[in-house]
Amino acid sequence: MFKSRVFLLGLQVFGNKSFCRGYYLKMATKEIPTAEILSGTKIAKEMQVQLTQDVANMKQLLPGFRPGLAIVQVGNREDSNVYIRMKMKAAAEIGIEAEHIRLPNSTTEAELLLKLNKLNSDPNVHGIIVQMPLDTDTKIDSHLITDTVSPEKDVDGLNTINEGRVAVGDLSSFLPCTPNGVIELAKRSGVPIAGAEAVVLGRSKIVGTPAAELLKWNHATVTVCHSKTKDLKAQCQRADILVVGIGRAELVRGDWIKPGAVVIDCGINAIPDPTKKSGQRLVGDVAYHEASQVASYITPVPGGVGPMTVAMLMRNTVLSAQKAAQRLLDTKWNLRPLRLRLQDPVPSDIAIAHSQEPKDVVQLAQEIGLYPGEISQYGNKKAKVALSVLDRLKFQKNGKYVVVVGITPTPLGEGKSTTTIGLVQALTVHKNKNAFACMRQPSQGPTFGIKGGAAGGGYSQIIPMEDFNLHLTGDIHAITAAHNLLAAQLDARMFHEATQSDSALYDRLVPTAKGVRKFSNIQLRRLERLGINKTDPNSLTPEEKAKFARLNIDSNNVVWPRVMDLNDRYLRKITVGQSPTEKGLTRETGFVISVASEIMAILALANNLSDFKERLSKMVVAFDKNGAPVTADDLGVTGALMVLLKDAVEPTLMQTLEGSPVLVHAGPFANIAHGCSSILADKVALKLVGENGYVLTEAGFGSDIGMEKFFNIKCRASGDMPSAVVLVTTIRALKMHGGGPAVTPGAPLKDEYTHENLELLKNGLPNLIRHISNGNRYGVPVIVAINKHTNDTDSELNMVRQAALENGAFEAVLCTHWAEGGMGATNLADAVIAACNKPTNFKFLYDLNLPIEEKINVIAKEMYGASKVICTSEVLETIKKYTAEGYDKLPVCMAKTSLSLTGDPTIKGAPKDFVLKINDITISSGAGFIVPICGEIAKMPGLPTRPAIYDIDLNTETGEIEGLF
Repeated sequence: MFKSRVFLLGLQVFGNKSFCRGYYLKMATKEIPTAEILSGTKIAKEMQVQLTQDVANMKQLLPGFRPGLAIVQVGNREDSNVYIRMKMKAAAEIGIEAEHIRLPNSTTEAELLLKLNKLNSDPNVHGIIVQMPLDTDTKIDSHLITDTVSPEKDVDGLNTINEGRVAVGDLSSFLPCTPNGVIELAKRSGVPIAGAEAVVLGRSKIVGTPAAELLKWNHATVTVCHSKTKDLKAQCQRADILVVGIGRAELVRGDWIKPGAVVIDCGINAIPDPTKKSGQRLVGDVAYHEASQVASYITPVPGGVGPMTVAMLMRNTVLSAQKAAQRLLDTKWNLRPLRLRLQDPVPSDIAIAHSQEPKDVVQLAQEIGLYPGEISQYGNKKAKVALSVLDRLKFQKNGKYVVVVGITPTPLGEGKSTTTIGLVQALTVHKNKNAFACMRQPSQGPTFGIKGGAAGGGYSQIIPMEDFNLHLTGDIHAITAAHNLLAAQLDARMFHEATQSDSALYDRLVPTAKGVRKFSNIQLRRLERLGINKTDPNSLTPEEKAKFARLNIDSNNVVWPRVMDLNDRYLRKITVGQSPTEKGLTRETGFVISVASEIMAILALANNLSDFKERLSKMVVAFDKNGAPVTADDLGVTGALMVLLKDAVEPTLMQTLEGSPVLVHAGPFANIAHGCSSILADKVALKLVGENGYVLTEAGFGSDIGMEKFFNIKCRASGDMPSAVVLVTTIRALKMHGGGPAVTPGAPLKDEYTHENLELLKNGLPNLIRHISNGNRYGVPVIVAINKHTNDTDSELNMVRQAALENGAFEAVLCTHWAEGGMGATNLADAVIAACNKPTNFKFLYDLNLPIEEKINVIAKEMYGASKVICTSEVLETIKKYTAEGYDKLPVCMAKTSLSLTGDPTIKGAPKDFVLKINDITISSGAGFIVPICGEIAKMPGLPTRPAIYDIDLNTETGEIEGLF
């Protein structure tokens, strides 16, 4: 009779014949039903096996990758410690790297928020938990704390954004752990949730409310009850699925439960129990023994919802890590282009730049796969990119590496930067490829002089172009300050050595402070170089003290000038020390432009911070009276230089007119240094674009200097191998090399350049052919980009293209990106893609083990077309000295005019069998190259009669810069 009543009740309440039939069969074997236990412990172990496999799969795809979980605890509550130990143990078993961050109970709200923001920005942390309740002496808003955890790392599911998503049925993000555990337990019971009557007893933010929402979105009909609900017993008796989390021990009795219901007990309460050693035992909110006689399934306490909460926390962490891993594996960007509004005729560069509103740099960073903590904003249009991105992406394969160079240019330039920008716009916006442009930061000298800026031009520009061409993020100013600090220390040291005794000098260099006397780290390095193996300043002999304290710099052999980032001819040679306070210790010196500083070259060639510091320490600033080099480290200034330059080592993120990403970093000139943007910027870009992406990096001027140094100096230092060369040419430049009249900045072009002249053009083609040949010598395909100007005719353009293809170019492409933006460089983009798909046979031009003279000869003959190199006797003597000091294994950085393949800027075309004279040679030991000097090379430009200054102004009403270009 009992069995029949239960069966009929089931039919009446559930209306579910299959369920009741199963329940009736269960009843047939027992007079008193007993619920099946929904063991959270068992299910959690099953989930652990799957999660462990998921983590192993991630590690297999991404060696070195590991899910990261941060558990933040304020104070030291013992119950919190127990929960945290459970979570740490579960994480370790699965393969999650969990960190327990303990903060004292004196932690303030501001301090906790700061810590959470750092964790939000850490790409190695995929999940963040703040252990509640907070055990703190100060007032902290716990709701603010949970909302500060990034929704993307909120594996507890407590951020209001994630809670809101659950409320509206968006279950794609992190689900709160305990409620999600409830759903998993309900599903494991086998009772269909869809269509079931569910009652949730409790409306807490953490359990009751989200559990009700999840049940609702799993298609149950849900009633939420709480302490104010009338007749709780009757409400509970309606439930097919009863979820209890009201916080009252054993509130729900057996007669509250519908026979055959699924009961999930979320409560945990300690009640007195004299039979236990502790004097108490843990029970739930449901009277378990009574309920188990009525329910079909029931969760125990403990061992029910608790283990499931931890399991769901681990699942959320693994899901978060999988999303991060997928971002690493799926490198395709979600770039949102900016639309160009082309005009004809093309307006001025600054008018075009002002007509386009750049994207917020945070948006741009997100589009190309950078994390928030990997950028430091300078306003909202540019940002520094942290070098930590290289560590995060260390297992990412590099993209294709393309260098953009030019033929021997006219003084106006042939549009190399414009082509680089147009090409990156074409690749990203029009060919849907990941692509970066890596550009040098322009000096302010040319900006205010006559050459103008270097942001590109027309509809192929970097924006904001005023920022790019002026102060940007202050890197050049930092280099200026660092360089001049070293110069000041050099002169000050010479002064103090000249005016003090050995003992006085030593005592001042190693003073006693607060009763303690010790060497600084940089002084210990000097002692080591001197072979003095002592660390106690008081233990040195008088001879050792003098050896340590005196650099004995030869004031007539100082090679470290001062720098300024402006053109100022009157600073080329100056006299310092004329104040009476310098006691007659005057000497001649001078200024060079900041971008000619060796520090700039070092910035461009460093592979990481340690390499940067090591190179700075090796810079030779002078020679002592015995002819031995004196370095920055000898002067004790290396650490101070690093502090001034700590932000300058990070490249700056900007964008093109069409919203493509650009990294701007370093700015060495190619006629006096190696003329390339930085290795660090290129490395960051190569990782961010991914294996199928493209990085376009520029090398200054023509293939004879910029490209040659890019290959033989930069690529040696970085280890990154090029995929292709883009060689920019113009009809104008080729006519000049064919014997056309001089091209003078500021003066109108002669008729030869504005009208068709095929004979003049034909005579100039050997220059283009020489540059194509130069590129092919390295085993890399050369694509000729013919930068079309308004006056160029079809016949002239066809002649150039035909000559390029007949003389070894992989492809020759007509480009109209100045007038049309990326659309005008799509054919060039196709050629670059095709060239990069071809195998390369890259090789350096010379072996580093060759003698210095031989390396100079190889470059002069192979790249310039010289038949002979003549070195002055002084140069030959210096070469012997460098060889004796071990510098002969360094690469060579030829200092030569950019306006000719020879050392004479007036000689155009592609002359052969000429003599190249080397009239001086210096060393940049920090940068790591030897510098032979051909002809007169001005390191400090001067202002012309009418510099660009006359046209530049600031509109005081709008705040806009006018007349820049």
